[in-house]
Amino acid sequence: MLDLADQIRQRIIQVVGKNGGHLASNLGSVELSLALHRVFDSPKDAIIWDVSHQSYTHKILTGRNQDFDTLRQNGGLSGFTRNTESEHDFFSNGHASVSISQALGLSTAMALQKSEGRVIAVIGDGALTGGMAFEALSHAGQISKNLIVVLNDNRMSISKNTGSISRYLSRLSVSSGYQNFRFKYDSLIGKLPVVSGLLTKINFRFKRGIKSVFFPNTLFSDLGFEYVGPLNGHNMEEMETVFSKAKKLDRPVVIHVLTKKGRGYKNAEENPTAFHGVGPFDVANGVPETKREKTFTQAFSEAVVDLGRKNEKVVAITAAMSDGTGLSAFESEFPDRFFDVGIAEEHAVTFAGGLARGGLLPVTAIYSTFMQRSVDQLIHDVALQKVPGIFALDRSGAVPGDGETHQGIFDISLLRPVPDVTLLAPASECELKAMIEWASVQPSAVVIRYPKAVCPLELGAFQEPVVKGRGVLITDVFEKSCKVEKCDSAELAEKRKPVLFVCTGGIAPEVLEAARNVAKTGECCHVYNLRFLKPLDKEYFVNLASHYKAILFVEDGLRIGGIGTYLESLLMRKSVPCRTGVSGFHDTFVPQGNRAQILEYAHLSPEQLARKMINLVESAENE
Repeated sequence: MLDLADQIRQRIIQVVGKNGGHLASNLGSVELSLALHRVFDSPKDAIIWDVSHQSYTHKILTGRNQDFDTLRQNGGLSGFTRNTESEHDFFSNGHASVSISQALGLSTAMALQKSEGRVIAVIGDGALTGGMAFEALSHAGQISKNLIVVLNDNRMSISKNTGSISRYLSRLSVSSGYQNFRFKYDSLIGKLPVVSGLLTKINFRFKRGIKSVFFPNTLFSDLGFEYVGPLNGHNMEEMETVFSKAKKLDRPVVIHVLTKKGRGYKNAEENPTAFHGVGPFDVANGVPETKREKTFTQAFSEAVVDLGRKNEKVVAITAAMSDGTGLSAFESEFPDRFFDVGIAEEHAVTFAGGLARGGLLPVTAIYSTFMQRSVDQLIHDVALQKVPGIFALDRSGAVPGDGETHQGIFDISLLRPVPDVTLLAPASECELKAMIEWASVQPSAVVIRYPKAVCPLELGAFQEPVVKGRGVLITDVFEKSCKVEKCDSAELAEKRKPVLFVCTGGIAPEVLEAARNVAKTGECCHVYNLRFLKPLDKEYFVNLASHYKAILFVEDGLRIGGIGTYLESLLMRKSVPCRTGVSGFHDTFVPQGNRAQILEYAHLSPEQLARKMINLVESAENE
């Protein structure tokens, strides 16, 4: 089995080195995955992974090894569990702290229907810091008889675990001496002839007595679980013994295993944070293959550090992603003003509201897809309280590689309706930094959304000052001259009017390319980068729109409830005489792929946008 574990590690390293993916967490869970599948009978026994990016070995063991080279590729295997991919994946999971709730629901359904099989929730990579996990543990202790929770404790989420729960688990980990004693003692007792049931009772009471000395009641036992651990998560024999015993128990159990993130690959062992989620890299030396161009995340990182230097009231908050969000630089320079709350986005937002009420200026950085969890907190604990704060939504719009669970396409529709919240979308590094400066002096909350992408080349328009409610007009980067000569014929003058793309900042590069393609056809074409998705200077925009014969609204978010449909209806209400159209994501879950593939799937590629604009122009002229 050790040879198999080594082979699986090498397989994972080679594929992730080529495709990118979650490396360190998967290398740490190889033996754990093998032990689970040797003891339990999947899919009759349901193994639920949380966070499911640690399920690569599980995929290899359940008939997907031949397709493993397609990991995270368009049309290939998901980097997470996906219930449409295999009967062994019970849920499509990409967000943390959900497994125990799912497992409790599934095991309860199985019990009510008298189905055979056990349900095992494998929770790790810091997911136990999420409050939802404890809500589920509290409920499971009341109603469950056979739920098995395996805590994969690698002392890490994406960044190093922080907080009381992490310290509590560390304190439990030092009690491994009891477990060593327990296994040696059980082995010895197992060799003795059983004279009567008396020996079994004495054995049980003796172990309980020793345990009370070495290891007082745990949080898990207080919640109604049998607690076993901590175990060596790389010792398959030890884990298999415990899993086999747990399988026979008629009560919920938490099995605590200790694993080393990045095990078997030196570079990942030495720097598990850097190798948590990686792009393609050279396996021989661990060096990334991607060019080191500045990303929006890096631009945000520089801007918030600069803001912290200017204003000592600035504090920064992350939900277990100091590196992923770019806040590690702020943490390094201002450790006393930096807070990592763990995988607890709801708490992060409400905590920010409390800091703001206390007179500080919180900057909270959360991925767009995870901010979905905190909409109520933004409404009730920030907006309603009328407190300031900056909320940076990284990974907004199309997110390459991670698939359906990580697309940042819902934030515009979710957040635009919230009162007293400003929503901004920069198109460049310069705009992002200017928006952070502008937001820092506003009396209410400001949300700034930006993509997982390299910052595009700066244009002159992007360097214009931020004016509330207004965007910037780009007219000088297209091949076609946009001079409109006077005409005697009103009809001809109307036809010579220019056309306009109106876009959110995250998709500006594709829109600019589309505009260039349209200009090549002879049309005079402009681009208006909105900057503000809320509030809007409606009078200014209506006046601007009146100068164009066709307008295409493009956003890297949902069409339903988006900014494009709102602006289109605004022009209709104001009777602006122009042909309009809206391009955005439809209400469907977007499959994995690179950025270009995702945008093409959503009909948002430059070629598709140019074609749609040309069709708009033709329909306007043929009326």
